[in-house]
Amino acid sequence: MEPVNHDLDIARNVRTIDWLRTEILDYVANLFKAMWQNREELMLDALAGLIMAAFLLGKRLGISFSRLENKLLAKLKASALEGHEIEKWYGDMTSLLDYWQERQVQRHND
Repeated sequence: MEPVNHDLDIARNVRTIDWLRTEILDYVANLFKAMWQNREELMLDALAGLIMAAFLLGKRLGISFSRLENKLLAKLKASALEGHEIEKWYGDMTSLLDYWQERQVQRHND
């Protein structure tokens, strides 16, 4: 087995971070285009890509998937408790939090 070249690993990680940043921008642009065109499947694809890229970027920045998920849940709880506008108007923070918690229970039961 060849020795690991740490300089190469660092350079590859930096390139990957830059690539993921451009992917995020591309997904945002695609989302806006899809919204303008009212094309649900394209909106869904762009939103899924954004979520995927955010998790992968977090990993490249040294943040585990579970830490990111836990932070997301904490932000949802805080936003719901603080009465975020979207929560006041629609109850979306609570709905998303309930959904995420149900998924966690399902994963533990599988």
